[in-house]
Amino acid sequence: MQNCYIGIEIGGTKLQIVLADDSFVINRTFRFAVDRVLAAAGIREHIAQTITNISKEYIIKGISIGFGGPVDRQAGCIAKSHQLSGWDGFNISGWLKQQVNVPVILENDANAAALGEALKGAGRNYEHVFYVTLGSGAGAGMVINGQIYHGTKPGEAEIGHIRLNREGLTLEDSCSGWAVDKKIRTVIAQKPDGKLAQLCADVNGGEAKMLLTALEQGDADALKILNDTAADLGFGLSHAVHLFHPDIIVLGGGLSLLGEPLRVRVQNAIRANTMILFLPGPGVVIAELGELAVPVGAIENLRRHIG
Repeated sequence: MQNCYIGIEIGGTKLQIVLADDSFVINRTFRFAVDRVLAAAGIREHIAQTITNISKEYIIKGISIGFGGPVDRQAGCIAKSHQLSGWDGFNISGWLKQQVNVPVILENDANAAALGEALKGAGRNYEHVFYVTLGSGAGAGMVINGQIYHGTKPGEAEIGHIRLNREGLTLEDSCSGWAVDKKIRTVIAQKPDGKLAQLCADVNGGEAKMLLTALEQGDADALKILNDTAADLGFGLSHAVHLFHPDIIVLGGGLSLLGEPLRVRVQNAIRANTMILFLPGPGVVIAELGELAVPVGAIENLRRHIG
């Protein structure tokens, strides 16, 4: 049987498991939707069954995880999940080693995605890469000379928890996927005959995915949501610029699919809130790896540990 290396992304809405060969090139991908009722138990069942099936065809040499929340890397434990029950304090590395006696590497998903984009994606030509993901939550990671920046456990670069005002509004409260969903639902309640209401008529959750269509159709409410979200995101990222002064900022996650309209506004907002000495500041680009950012980063992280 051939060797394989496994990368796992555990998020709030999806689970991805990828296989890579001896050259650490991904050649198979498994994707599952997360059942929020079954939560962590359901995800573990998917992982266990998939690993059992993989082990019938391959010799597993190592496993690397990108988890959607703070982790204790050294202990191999989940510190906290802000989205799903059943994860807090769970020793996921130990659990996996009971099934397959191989090295298991644990990392926060935003850090893993940052590594993936820094080495294989939009940040591959830069030394200091700051990555922010805007999806079911808001997170970030910093990669310096090909290495993930780590602070004291259980985490770092938690930009989603940066306060945007003294009343406690966080960047995640304004710029995550669920926050944009909420903004759209507010508009729909106020304007039930409006464009966003029409586009979201058959949508039950995840309304943010209709924002780009509304923008393309010239909807003023969609434009306001984009402008407000980009302004808050740029303001929050200006703090990262002052602290880290990266070469490049990479926007990832589902909201990054808004593309150039989001990128330009975030770039302008960062510059408007950055000290003159640092101007023009880092460039802002859209992530290139899409949904594979975390799995690619997880495989790269594994290669650095055992390759």
